[in-house]
Amino acid sequence: MTTLPTLLLVDDEAHSLNAMRMALEDEFDCLTASDADEAARLMAEHDVQVIFCDQRMPGRSGVAFLTDMRDRWPETVRIIITGFTETNDMIAAINEAGIYQFVTKPWHPDHLLMTAKNAADLFRLSREHERMSLEMRYLARTVESKLGQQRRALREGLGFEKVLRAPNSPLNAVIAQARQYASFDVPVLITGEAGTGKAALARAMHYGSLRADRPFQEIDCTGVEDDILELELFGARRGAIAGLQTGKVGLVQKADRGTLFLNGLAGLSPRMQLALLRVARDGAFRPAGSHEVSRVDLRLLGGADCDLRIAVAEGRFRADLYYALARAVLEMPPLRERRGDIGLLAQTLLFDAAAAHGKPVHGLSEDATRFLAGYDWPGNLRELENEVTRMLIFSQDSVLGPELISRHILQAAPGTQPDLALGAVLTGRGTLKDRVDEVEARILRETLTRLKWNKSRAAQELDLSRVGLRAKIERYGIEEPGKVPQSEEE
Repeated sequence: MTTLPTLLLVDDEAHSLNAMRMALEDEFDCLTASDADEAARLMAEHDVQVIFCDQRMPGRSGVAFLTDMRDRWPETVRIIITGFTETNDMIAAINEAGIYQFVTKPWHPDHLLMTAKNAADLFRLSREHERMSLEMRYLARTVESKLGQQRRALREGLGFEKVLRAPNSPLNAVIAQARQYASFDVPVLITGEAGTGKAALARAMHYGSLRADRPFQEIDCTGVEDDILELELFGARRGAIAGLQTGKVGLVQKADRGTLFLNGLAGLSPRMQLALLRVARDGAFRPAGSHEVSRVDLRLLGGADCDLRIAVAEGRFRADLYYALARAVLEMPPLRERRGDIGLLAQTLLFDAAAAHGKPVHGLSEDATRFLAGYDWPGNLRELENEVTRMLIFSQDSVLGPELISRHILQAAPGTQPDLALGAVLTGRGTLKDRVDEVEARILRETLTRLKWNKSRAAQELDLSRVGLRAKIERYGIEEPGKVPQSEEE
């Protein structure tokens, strides 16, 4: 009889614990604990392959508990469950506790089961790796080939599939290149405007590489002072920093045998550029307070919001560091060049925000999606996430309509692709009449949409008669989205 893999479920809420057990007990042998102390006792008594642990618990948090478990049972795959998806929290969890994956509340039973199966497969492959390592002296090539195939099969879907895009997205070409570069252990520079998803692509490349089962570390260097950045990257020996009672392990050391993603390279000082050049060339660095040079084996991925070749030509960025980091270059397109992706991205961001704030919704209406896709999004994904979250906060219905969208976005006509900035209309070319008409049409469209096409309220707000409003609507050809034009009302 086949023995089921053993899972440990840790949550201080009994109903959540029971729900997880019911979703997983057909495929796994489930142990349950209501706090960290009880969970630690069960770990000592059983051979546990996977831990699901809630982040918010009385006493020790999920991150603190899983960090302790990593030190005592490093092979056990650790998964954290949280209702809070702030990026900083997730990065801290991954870095501190070696989290394999995080699951957000409310979770779906099928998603939870698939996550458990993937984690159990990872544990099994790690055990198998240890066994096969003993046979390497006799079957080196055969074992390495088999292990590589298993790793690729396991990691498929954990990386690039998480970079959301539509079937015909311009991002597909970038992803295809990134897949090729991922399997070659060379530095890659990822460029693109702020908020285009450079960090997500870097993470996907890590999980598509031969270093996938090793740590992934990332840091945004933008605006960070040299002393702080040096401490974060290279760490410090005990007693080297006033007030630091113990030594600090830097991200370079934490990423040993794995991947380090450095974003915001354009703002690095000459001092930090030189320090990173040593890491890029020789894997060498010196922690604060140390007289000895340490060495690591890591893969560097860089991110920049501008073309670093211009900075090199102007003498603001070291040419030798640029060529050490830019063995290959990928450029992330901005959202204004990915209009077909905006609907999918907006819906996904909306559901993530709804889960984080505990406000369930069914999605965005077609009209709302059309307006969002017609905007240029100079802030890219971050601006889109902010807008969707704001819509969620003010929503009263389960399906979010265009009336919730910010006014400057509504004034951009959906389905068109001119320069949508109002400043471009005011300062552009054309007759005064044409430019005034363009501004007036945008104001009319925004007001009608915001007021859900209540023409009486729109006419009152704009200080127009209903007849005058109707005349302007006909003059500019403004139609209510999704509505078949009808004859004029009586």
